[in-house]
Amino acid sequence: MTVTVAKGFVAAGVKAGIKKSGAEDLSLVVNQGPLQAAAAVFTTNRCQANPVLWSKEVIKDGQVAAIVLNSGGANCYTGPQGFQTTHATAEAVAQHLGVAAADVLVCSTGLIGEQLPQDLLVAGVASASAVLSASEESGKNAALAIMTTDSVSKTSRFTSNDGWSIGGMAKGAGMLAPGLATMLVVITTDAVLTSAQLDAALRNATRVSFDRLDSDGCMSTNDTVTLMASGASGFTPEMFEFQDALTDLCKDLAQQLMHDAEGSSHDIYIEVVGAASDEDAVEVGRSVARNNLFKAAVFGNDPNWGRVLAAVGTTSAEFDPYNIDVSINGISVSKLGQPDQPRNLIDMSGRRVDIFINLNFGSHSATIMTNDLTHAYVTENSEYSS
Repeated sequence: MTVTVAKGFVAAGVKAGIKKSGAEDLSLVVNQGPLQAAAAVFTTNRCQANPVLWSKEVIKDGQVAAIVLNSGGANCYTGPQGFQTTHATAEAVAQHLGVAAADVLVCSTGLIGEQLPQDLLVAGVASASAVLSASEESGKNAALAIMTTDSVSKTSRFTSNDGWSIGGMAKGAGMLAPGLATMLVVITTDAVLTSAQLDAALRNATRVSFDRLDSDGCMSTNDTVTLMASGASGFTPEMFEFQDALTDLCKDLAQQLMHDAEGSSHDIYIEVVGAASDEDAVEVGRSVARNNLFKAAVFGNDPNWGRVLAAVGTTSAEFDPYNIDVSINGISVSKLGQPDQPRNLIDMSGRRVDIFINLNFGSHSATIMTNDLTHAYVTENSEYSS
């Protein structure tokens, strides 16, 4: 089960006819209460899609009754007509559910610069509203309907010993770069929590999960992560317990996004330790993750550790350039500014690759997740709009 594992939530995923393939392309997730507390974080890309502009206003009061998501079109750079389509979609949800349009979040994903068919969206909302259910199948259909270039749907769940739960679904296989969120994610919980508590917990969780996923350095115009609480369990967890569960769920979804990254053949974990600050650790890890020479080397199973150090050197982090240690898959390849173990000891034929960097300059650390740069990635993204 996904978003429907939490009590008080129903969902649906239907074929609205937006995608040329005829696959599911519209999801609806509804919070039936008794609470309708919510929080959301959005892309920091200054070029933002109409659904993001709409949803940023909706979330200001921390109350959300439903979220509607479509694949097959981003509704970005579509002018006043595109914003009217977002508004009409929220109004359709409001009409069918008997709620206010101002309490309906809207998300879209797909090609930028193409108008979405408003009539199909409105009809799709009607179809989804008619089959809303708390069943596992409905949750799975909702997760399927938000996929674009994804090869599989991404879902996760947690249930506590006290009876409260968290469920989540995500989509994303490209343009995975941090900006408070990564692609589209919907998380539900039946815990009794306020919108302020949800907001704090969500930001803490995204900071160490989605924000540390950097697949290709490209940031979307539509990224949204939403957390909704129904309070239907009647239980208020300790915040540290809820925070830990939410963070683990977000990390699980982020790893699923990385594993399904477009055309990738390696999942790369870049662990940076010995940094002067968390910010330095993240900056160093992200610099390596975005280095195309390094990513191409990993694709070729080439343990070219010089490219790791070259990427570290482009950052403003504090360190002594000749007191950095680098290991690849547990083999120390560079220590104190010189070679250590022979690189031919390293086996990179497996899916997972671990890069360990010790800056030897402090006590802070961070892990950045990325993937390799492959022929398939280039091919897929050269044909995306055709």
